[in-house]
Amino acid sequence: MIHHLQDTVTLNNGVEMPGFGLGVYKVEDGQIAANSVEAALKNGYRSIDTASFYQNERGVGQGIRASGVPREDIFVTSKVWNDEQGYDQTLKAFETSLEKLGLDYLDLYLIHWPVHGMYQETWKAMEKLYETGNVRAIGVSNFHIHHLQNLMQASHVKPVIDQVEYHPHLTQEKLKAFCDYKNIQLEAWSPLKRGRIFDEPVIANMATKYSKTPAQIILRWNIQNHVVTIPKSTHEQRIRENADVFNFSLTDEEMGQISNLNINDRVGSNPNSFDKV
Repeated sequence: MIHHLQDTVTLNNGVEMPGFGLGVYKVEDGQIAANSVEAALKNGYRSIDTASFYQNERGVGQGIRASGVPREDIFVTSKVWNDEQGYDQTLKAFETSLEKLGLDYLDLYLIHWPVHGMYQETWKAMEKLYETGNVRAIGVSNFHIHHLQNLMQASHVKPVIDQVEYHPHLTQEKLKAFCDYKNIQLEAWSPLKRGRIFDEPVIANMATKYSKTPAQIILRWNIQNHVVTIPKSTHEQRIRENADVFNFSLTDEEMGQISNLNINDRVGSNPNSFDKV
């Protein structure tokens, strides 16, 4: 169980990854991205999640350097975008991401979406990057069970992570059970559903009971479900607030009440839409 901001989960290849981090989707490049990352690192965060598609890797790299936190203490994730997939393109995309970030290795590299007919070749390139030590761990994002099965049939390195949309309105229980069984760590993007679940009475009542914000209740639910969580914010106060979730626990009954809010509702695309010919 994660009791502190800097606690880690051990991935299936033995690499330790912080259980809580900062996501930077839709954070503007340059000073805004740099300031968010620097603020998070100065407030004890040790995991930063970006992607080539976010177009803010340069700003993220700036923030890492400005923070003064040693590189080896920071867990940096990026992702290969849909139009960069395929073997050679992925190797090239990886070099571009490294160059923009100003780093000489990544901690985790993910396939952003399961693009039909491409992701197996992309994975071969990821395996090469992993075997040559350019990246400490490789995984996927937005993969359904059938995508994971397809991938694992034709590969020799198992993904360490599946990063998916995950929140009380989309609990992904079958996928989570499959990943638990295969020892693939689930990671949540959009854990707060962009604020659209804050007024759920169940969550509002718990917020009152524990003197926490609705966001903190939801993030705590994620953590207690053993899901790696990367809420996004550009405001230092909110970045601090999001991480202030390690001094209370929800009961099993409360955890169940939150999970029962599931309505299989997505804010993002359905991964199957990338899997069409």
